[in-house]
Amino acid sequence: MSAERPEPLPTRPRTPAWWASAARPSRPPLPLALMARAAVGMAVPLALGLVLHRLDLGVFAGLGAMHATMNDRVEPTRLRAPRIAGAVLCSALGMLIGSALQESGTGVLVAGLVLTAVGFVSGAVSATGPRGSAAGLLLLVSASLGSGMPMARPWWAAGPMMLAGAALVVVLGLPHLGRRRRPYADPRNRAIAAAYDALGLMLADLGTPQGARSRQLLTARLNLVQDLLPPTRARESARGARLRRMYEAGLAATEAATGLLWAWRPVPPEAAAVPGALARAVERGGGEVAVPDWRPDTPSRRALDAALRSAADTVAGRPTVVATAPAPPPDPWRMRGRLLSRGSLRYGLRVALCIAVAETATAWLPLSKSYWVPMTVAFVLKPDLGSVFLRAVSRSVGTVLGVAVTAGILSLTTDPWTLTVIAAGCVALLPYATAVHYGLNTVVMTPMALVLLQLGGQPGTSEIWPRVLDTVLASAIVLLFGYLLWPERPRHRIEPRLVDATSALHAYLLSVAEAGREPVAQVWLRRTAYRALAEARREVQNGLAEPPPTGRLAEQWLPATAALERLSGAVAAYAAQIRYGGRMPDPAEVERVQRALDALAAAARAHRPPTRPAERPTGPHDPTRSALGRAANELEKLLEP
Repeated sequence: MSAERPEPLPTRPRTPAWWASAARPSRPPLPLALMARAAVGMAVPLALGLVLHRLDLGVFAGLGAMHATMNDRVEPTRLRAPRIAGAVLCSALGMLIGSALQESGTGVLVAGLVLTAVGFVSGAVSATGPRGSAAGLLLLVSASLGSGMPMARPWWAAGPMMLAGAALVVVLGLPHLGRRRRPYADPRNRAIAAAYDALGLMLADLGTPQGARSRQLLTARLNLVQDLLPPTRARESARGARLRRMYEAGLAATEAATGLLWAWRPVPPEAAAVPGALARAVERGGGEVAVPDWRPDTPSRRALDAALRSAADTVAGRPTVVATAPAPPPDPWRMRGRLLSRGSLRYGLRVALCIAVAETATAWLPLSKSYWVPMTVAFVLKPDLGSVFLRAVSRSVGTVLGVAVTAGILSLTTDPWTLTVIAAGCVALLPYATAVHYGLNTVVMTPMALVLLQLGGQPGTSEIWPRVLDTVLASAIVLLFGYLLWPERPRHRIEPRLVDATSALHAYLLSVAEAGREPVAQVWLRRTAYRALAEARREVQNGLAEPPPTGRLAEQWLPATAALERLSGAVAAYAAQIRYGGRMPDPAEVERVQRALDALAAAARAHRPPTRPAERPTGPHDPTRSALGRAANELEKLLEP
């Protein structure tokens, strides 16, 4: 084994100002496939509407295509189609509700009460998870649009046309039938290869300050693979079973790498290069990968060597015994439990309150298109898009820029064919803009919406600048009633995630400490723990993008989040010491860590962030000493009063 290379020990990074975190854009790759599908999905319905002189129907079909694009992903059809179908079905239902209100000519009071009730259902559904969030958002958005925008004839045709436009987007994304699919064309192959690449990056960064960031990237990519694979192995194809084995082989290597990251011990470059070679083989559908004989000298290094050799055999197609078990089957009561939970009902009330205020404001103020206000409220309050404060500000600024762009476009031309091309171009940019920054998403979506209104019969040149006032009003309503005055505080977003993470780590630790239990029982406990930690980290990062006191509270929980992440590495190193180092679990050490986890969970429930900074390592961990004992020392020091 090569000598340890001296590297600077990590220091606590300086937390950037909240406004810097809020303004920082992401830099994702161009999703060309999604962009092409989005453009065609919008252009075809509008073009058919122009040719057949039924542009009213074409606009609604294009709107359905846009809503499908908002929920489109590069993933297998069995995941992609239900994701889009659930969201667009709710969108079509909302459009039917809104159109019925407009067709029946109900008064302002009845329309406001109905939209408030829709807002409550939308909020409750949105809080159940990402798919529920998409469906709940579009239910309320389409109900708001249907209550005010020009209707199709007959009035009930709007919903079915939206489903037709969404179906076109789904069909455009189907794999080519009758043609042998290349392995790398499968999004599961690409996701697994990307996870192996992230594992290689993490191994290369062991013993450097970049290691923690590399671990976060690896966790995110493993989460994506887990989402792409089916929840059970029933009726799994031979190809799907092989991809699952490749994924599961990478999980064991991830645990060993996490333990090495915690122990502050690097590996030779030739060992760190193996996951990259595995990634290239996965892209090809399999192949031989040579693992060097690098003579590991610590339990965690021996665990990594064994995991890499097992992964190489799996990728090559040789039978291997991977210490994994099937994922727990989905719980049919889980969705119902989430829908009726206190969190869902509380979020439904939050959305309903803001919609009620918005409807009251639009009834008393001379607004030309009142539906724009509740629609904006729905977008700003979407629960899984990060900071509400950031979205409100970004929505207002983005709308101003988008309106300015639209004013320039409509001053040059109002030709329907030209506007069709512009609408297709805007929706094509939507997948990329959404990934970059919420504000850019608004800049792109505003011209698209106003152009569709122009094509639908409303004079966009006279309606564009009032939309700025509507957006600012909606954002102010959300900030006042759904943010500042609402009794819910950031502790309800950050601290429950930390409690979940401590519970998951507690279960993972117990599985490791039970020496007689096989490693298969630890796999999904470990995955659950890592995923819970990633969600806690994301909530803290979202909080850092808000002004004080929210941002200050998020910063106070950063040391605890970092400590839990380090504990996950310590447990992984402890598992390697048991399996490859002959160490017997010490009940006293396990109990110390359990007490510290219970104390941290109690502090989170009581809204008391630790006042001490997280302890940082002073050097590589001595493999002859218990990893769990050192972890207990770190947690106890963090929790000292």
